[in-house]
Amino acid sequence: MREYELSGAPWRKSSYSDDNGGSCVEVLDDAPGDLVPVRDSKNPSGPVLVVGAHAWRAFVEGVGAGG
Repeated sequence: MREYELSGAPWRKSSYSDDNGGSCVEVLDDAPGDLVPVRDSKNPSGPVLVVGAHAWRAFVEGVGAGG
């Protein structure tokens, strides 16, 4: 298992998120390698799910298409 230092990283939250800081995920766009870290915006110090960039793009496209 690899470990990455992500504290202080520029996490991005969806523009569809509410202003209360919850109910959303955050992603890190410029992670090392071909990876996309994803975390719960309500628990930024909690666990991070790391997925491949290709899988993330397919997920985002599927959501955008209503899938």
